[in-house]
Amino acid sequence: MSDPRHGAASGGGQTSRPPESHGLSGHDTVRLAVVVGALGVVFGDIGTSPIYTLQTVFNPSDPHPVPVSTQNVYGVVSLVFWSVMIIVTVTYVLLAMRADNDGEGGIMALITLVRRWGSRRGRRATAVLAALGVFGASLFFGDSMITPAISVLSAVEGLKVVEPSLESAVVPVTAVIIVLLFLVQRRGTAAVGRIFGPVMIAWFVVIGACGVVGVVDHPAILRALSPTYALGFLIGHFGTAFFALAAVVLSVTGAEALYADMGHFGRRAITRGWMFLVLPACMLSYFGQGALILADSRNISSPFFLLVPHWGRWPMVLLATAATVIASQAVITGAYSVTSQAAQLGYLPRLRIAHTSESTIGQIYVPWINWLLMVSVLTLVFAFRSSTALAFAFGMAVTGTITITTLLFFYVARAKWGTPKWLIAVGASVLLLVDLLFVAANLTKLVHGAWLPLLIGLTAFTVMTTWQRGREIVTKERVRDEGPLPEFIDRLRSGEVPTLRVPGTAVFLNRGKQTTPLAMRANVEHNHVRHDQVVILAIETEPIPRVPSDRRLVVDDLGYTDDGIIHVTARFGYMETPDVPSTMAMLEPVRTEGSLRLDEASYFLSKIDLRRGKEPTMAPWRKRLFIATSYITADAAEYFGLPRDRTVIMGSHIEV
Repeated sequence: MSDPRHGAASGGGQTSRPPESHGLSGHDTVRLAVVVGALGVVFGDIGTSPIYTLQTVFNPSDPHPVPVSTQNVYGVVSLVFWSVMIIVTVTYVLLAMRADNDGEGGIMALITLVRRWGSRRGRRATAVLAALGVFGASLFFGDSMITPAISVLSAVEGLKVVEPSLESAVVPVTAVIIVLLFLVQRRGTAAVGRIFGPVMIAWFVVIGACGVVGVVDHPAILRALSPTYALGFLIGHFGTAFFALAAVVLSVTGAEALYADMGHFGRRAITRGWMFLVLPACMLSYFGQGALILADSRNISSPFFLLVPHWGRWPMVLLATAATVIASQAVITGAYSVTSQAAQLGYLPRLRIAHTSESTIGQIYVPWINWLLMVSVLTLVFAFRSSTALAFAFGMAVTGTITITTLLFFYVARAKWGTPKWLIAVGASVLLLVDLLFVAANLTKLVHGAWLPLLIGLTAFTVMTTWQRGREIVTKERVRDEGPLPEFIDRLRSGEVPTLRVPGTAVFLNRGKQTTPLAMRANVEHNHVRHDQVVILAIETEPIPRVPSDRRLVVDDLGYTDDGIIHVTARFGYMETPDVPSTMAMLEPVRTEGSLRLDEASYFLSKIDLRRGKEPTMAPWRKRLFIATSYITADAAEYFGLPRDRTVIMGSHIEV
């Protein structure tokens, strides 16, 4: 008789979902439909910035107001133009969007690239940059709270221009729109999303046309296209220009969305949408508003809406409201996505995630984040009550994220592509100088509201890093408690532990292949039973968005081919949500030492009760934070799609 011990591991199996393609390769034709879709999702935030940017720059109630003069208007408009060109077009469109992680973009993708490629260049630098990236992602949560508030407020404020008596209705109407926006999130955006693209196309065409009217009335404003006006304003009036930068940065809000949504639409579609429609339309609006202010300085009260002919202001208020709702939707969806990715990468606990579309990957709904955002946005609306007041807080989150993205990009460019050091030095020096100027300018607004996104970012960063550290401690303790899996299998086979073998299939979810599932150990040592067919299932998150079907499953017989115990590793990308029953159903009987009766299978989970210990593993307050954060962890059975009536949860406790 041949020895059944051979320790073979085999790849194969099928995925629980059909193969999908994401993004567009460089050789694909960019279809018009894809560009239209990108216009509806990607450009909402940056496309609505013209509503409030120049109004904020020349706001007389600003702590450091910019006086209205011909020279200052030319300088500010030129600063806006060149800021958008340098930060959005160069930093994001031409550079950062080339640093993709299997087609996916965004700061979480950059963190993954830094961790992957930076490990070859030094662990300390990699850890510092990864932490910096996590802080950048944390700032995005501040952005996702402020964007809906400032965007919708700025649009509804158009009511004051149309009918001054409606000023008192601005905040209540804004609050109603925001509540409705968050209430419909659970239904998904698939149906509404179909009209997002056409609405945003109409938006860009209209604001561009209004801008043309303003430019025609005062064509000299086009001189601001020359960088000499921006440089002259910065150098000749540095005191005024420096403080103006804190508001000028509002023109680039939403730049991160171009990068973050790259996986859905592809780099080429986003680039074409930006270069051929969004950029020209926004710039025409800014130049038109500048011309309007030159014609009459009183127009600084609301240059965007005053640029519209009187008969078109009511329709413009409605169109602006629709555009800002779309902008808010994009950033809310982005918050869901960042949360999901952070959880998959181990920076946040596993949260309940609902997929709102059967056909579109990435359309998810995270209830806990949704209600947290709604309460936060409403609080901001009622606390600040105007878009200009809220603008003081907005710039800090934007500049922080942009600066960190620039820094991480150049590190990846050197580590991954081997870009020459001199080119890295020149490029990074120029772009970081611009970014840091904006950061410094926004720091002057700390006492006027810029502290808010920093506080939100620091809070989120503390939670994320504490959770990551706590998981490391818990994992170390679990390894010790669970014991080596090979030794446990040998004890079972030798009969050292008296065990009754019962019919059926048991699936034990575990973290890996080295240790014994706590639930399995408890079942054997306390109940003295084991099932005929035992599957130890480990879910692994790969540092890529999605795992191809041919790499999804790896089956290992753990050294014996006749004991009915196998180990299965199911790999998922950080953009995917594991579906355990569907994945298990695709296992081939030839790989599983017999046919698995999955329709009757029992699923076993190990639940850990966390307690504060005396060991100095973390500061006491961080231990309390880690334990408190664990309470929002999604139910594992629901998260993995396990059948409630066939799921058994067995508990233990660990001290942190």
